[in-house]
Amino acid sequence: MGSTIARGTDAGVYIHAGPEIGVASTKAFTSQVMVLSLLAIMLGRMRGLSAQQGRKLISELALVPDKVEEILQREKETGEIKKIAEEFKDFNNFLYLGRSYNYPVALEGALKLKEISYIHAEGYPAAEMKHGPIALIDENMPVVFIATDDPLYQKIVSNIEEVRSRGGKVITIATEGNEDIRKLSDYVIYIPRTEYMFTPMLSVIPLQLLAYYIAVLRGCDVDQPRNLAKSVTVE
Repeated sequence: MGSTIARGTDAGVYIHAGPEIGVASTKAFTSQVMVLSLLAIMLGRMRGLSAQQGRKLISELALVPDKVEEILQREKETGEIKKIAEEFKDFNNFLYLGRSYNYPVALEGALKLKEISYIHAEGYPAAEMKHGPIALIDENMPVVFIATDDPLYQKIVSNIEEVRSRGGKVITIATEGNEDIRKLSDYVIYIPRTEYMFTPMLSVIPLQLLAYYIAVLRGCDVDQPRNLAKSVTVE
């Protein structure tokens, strides 16, 4: 509160997430997506979204924190994401693919890996995979898919099959209860089911944890990555 950007804006919303200590923002990211979701619902109500639909979305949004906690608790109990990190910590390149709402999540997952583990990673729209990234895929290219249950699920399954046929290692973020995806993936990390538009707030958590564990295993300082600063003060 009272920051330069807060003073300079015509309309601002505080996310009230507390100070972000690490350079690589995590809770700031998810909190901003939460605020934007609330803004979208408000604009929807102003433009014809019914009160019933609005209440349904708000009710689902209110469950997101508990579902995030569920993901964190499962990891605490099983260590499944840490095990995946141990398997892939020495790879030099990663590809992250997602569609629709989960494309920005692919970008965020790749960004976090780059920032704190110093591994080259690229986030890409899964629909564009055949326009370049597919040329890179072999047994040395882990590919992280966000393949949650949504209207584009079958399309991303097709992308996974393409990667598998070329020997790529597949790590998939999927919705709880989807056992079929196991047949196509080397590793699956499950997230709770939620409203389609709120999926990013859940699907991003395993990717942030994966980057964290890989960085720690590689001996990197996750709070103060090299060459980065919490705020950029020069152009």
